[in-house]
Amino acid sequence: MAEADIALIGLAVMGQNLILNMNDHGFVVCAYNRTVEKVDNFLANEAKGTKVVGAKSLQEMVSKLKKPRRVMMLVKAGEAVDKFIDALVPLLEKGDIIIDGGNSEYTDSQRRCKDLAKKGILFVGSGVSGGEEGARYGPSLMPGGANEAWEHIKPIFQGICAKANGEPCCDWVGEDGAGHYVKMVHNGIEYGDMQLIGEAYHMMKDVLGMNHEEMSAAMDEWNKGELDSFLIEITANILKYKDDKGEYLVEKIRDAAGQKGTGKWTAISALDKGMPVTLIGESVFARCLSSLKSERVEASKVLKGKTCSKYDGDKKEFIEHIRKALYASKIVSYAQGFMLLREAAKQYNWKLNYGGIALMWRGGCIIRSRFLGNIKDAFDKNPGLINLLLDDFFKDAIDQCQESWRKVVSAAVMQGIPCPAFSTALAFYDGYRSEKLPANLIQAQRDYFGAHTYELLSNPGKFVHTNWTGHGGNVSASTYSA
Repeated sequence: MAEADIALIGLAVMGQNLILNMNDHGFVVCAYNRTVEKVDNFLANEAKGTKVVGAKSLQEMVSKLKKPRRVMMLVKAGEAVDKFIDALVPLLEKGDIIIDGGNSEYTDSQRRCKDLAKKGILFVGSGVSGGEEGARYGPSLMPGGANEAWEHIKPIFQGICAKANGEPCCDWVGEDGAGHYVKMVHNGIEYGDMQLIGEAYHMMKDVLGMNHEEMSAAMDEWNKGELDSFLIEITANILKYKDDKGEYLVEKIRDAAGQKGTGKWTAISALDKGMPVTLIGESVFARCLSSLKSERVEASKVLKGKTCSKYDGDKKEFIEHIRKALYASKIVSYAQGFMLLREAAKQYNWKLNYGGIALMWRGGCIIRSRFLGNIKDAFDKNPGLINLLLDDFFKDAIDQCQESWRKVVSAAVMQGIPCPAFSTALAFYDGYRSEKLPANLIQAQRDYFGAHTYELLSNPGKFVHTNWTGHGGNVSASTYSA
């Protein structure tokens, strides 16, 4: 007899925790894993005493599901997802639902949604954020795909997700790959937040000469105000954590950052869509640079630069400058992320709810922060807002931080401390507020060497070519635009 509300394939830590979370909220889950012993071990240990049922085969799993059947996968992105889909399709009926909760590329979700629709199967690609603790006690969920699937998965997804002020951090994102696209941008913003915090730590440690307890205390203090967030909270804990020798562990960790690729996907998508998402791009490149550890060690012996000297000003005042620089840079990063979402929505005909997305990220996920409440308010007030920087709240916030921001970037440059994220955020802000940029010269250069044409301010929309040298001819090349 069909008894399970949903099946979950993949019993790694995220899968197990999500199953236990669903069980806590009154849903009967059928657990399946390609290595069948994992199912037995899970039922005998972590899931002992719960209503969770197991299956030894996909056929058995499908037979235990109520209709429409809901099958969720938490397996490695890519080929593994396609293999499971191929194996499931013959066992399912029209109107059944396949949910991919892994970190899949949104283009894969677009393809799967389209292919499965032809077979009458509803596909959902859902971002799941919050790590293992989020999965167990309330993740942020970002589902998108076949719209008809939402009513059938909504009670489960909104039941198990995190809540912010009583509201679920999960809502329907949009069609085909929208869920995974929003998760990708979330992860890109996460890269940016982490890089910005890293740069703040670098400045406090090497410019101000602060010890670990002082840095941790400063982060704790920041976490009581505008920067209140999960990442600031865990950074305060990391900075004061000591190993079993009583020494600060963070200083023993090799300074070469890894990455799974979602930040890179965000940067690539931004380039494809002609959106200046500079801070996430710099954060990805900063990780790439960090991974050249042995080269950097050699370079440090031969390349001359400014040796960091002890800051002789008011330390407390400069800590506040760093806090403000971090806040302003963070505003720019999120503004860029939402610019990218808006452009993707336009290209793919997604009806994205930007305030709703900010709420989905308000709790449960890695970038959860108080600040996202302000973003939701901005879009609730003006759903057509073209850029967060133009909202009164954020415009005023940057105005109050601007002097500190410039002081921090200047100090970093003068002290020889790399701060790619702080400085690119400031460069973007100054570029965005510039009525005129030197791109007129670039257009002239392009026309001079390649007859690529340009527009005159007096006649926008009409592209013309000039024979700059007198012997270049008057035939122009095609017009290209970013």
